[in-house]
Amino acid sequence: MHTIWKGSLSFGLVNIPIKLYTVVQDKNIRFRLLHKKCQTPIKNKQICPKCAVEVDTAELSKGYEVRKDRFVLFSEEELVAIKKVLEERNIEIIDFVKLDEIDPLYFNRSYYIGPGENSLKAYSLLKQALQQSGKLGVAKITLRSKEQLVCIRVYEQVLVMETLHYADELKSVLEVPGLKEVATSEQELRTAMLLIDQLTTTFTPAKYQDDFRAAFHKLAERKLERHEDKAVGGVAQENIIDLMSALEASLKQTQRKQSTNKAADAK
Repeated sequence: MHTIWKGSLSFGLVNIPIKLYTVVQDKNIRFRLLHKKCQTPIKNKQICPKCAVEVDTAELSKGYEVRKDRFVLFSEEELVAIKKVLEERNIEIIDFVKLDEIDPLYFNRSYYIGPGENSLKAYSLLKQALQQSGKLGVAKITLRSKEQLVCIRVYEQVLVMETLHYADELKSVLEVPGLKEVATSEQELRTAMLLIDQLTTTFTPAKYQDDFRAAFHKLAERKLERHEDKAVGGVAQENIIDLMSALEASLKQTQRKQSTNKAADAK
């Protein structure tokens, strides 16, 4: 696993060196836009609509739109100075709360927390304390140049950090159009509850899959078997993905996942 962040986690006077690792693998299907005539990947250009010219990266500046068509400009030096103030490599737990007090709407992204050097005992202490108390820790961290609200909890045998949305980032339910209370009969409610009871089961994550992704890979495999793939020539290749290698790796990964799911179902 690749370490994406190193620092320390503290609660009270206990300081724990830690490392962060991503939990989720990005398996989104991505396409390159090709020119229909020659099947060559196109390039995106940065065009100034006022000057009607292509603009190089060196000619760009960063502006924050304070209101329509009004910008405040920021230099790289100013942004770096702000980041340095925030990028203290320490996560200090501010509060401890119960898990059921945080609605799932607030959860954003998950990271595994691994112990750093000579910190296994303190790491285990916090993990056991959270398990026995049924609590999680609320803290802040600067990650990818943004101050994040996070919670620290236990998942199986590891500590996990969940980034949380701030309260003002969530839209009010009052903004949802068409909401109003509608009366239902006791019989309708009993029937709905009966249906829910009949469909209730134990949540097994491996039971569910991305049906579109599975169907897409099957279609891609059939296209390869029919030699419908296109080779690109006559341009520099450094930014062009080896489609065959990517598809073969994806197919192997899918096959392994399917085998794992079948083994899990057999148990």
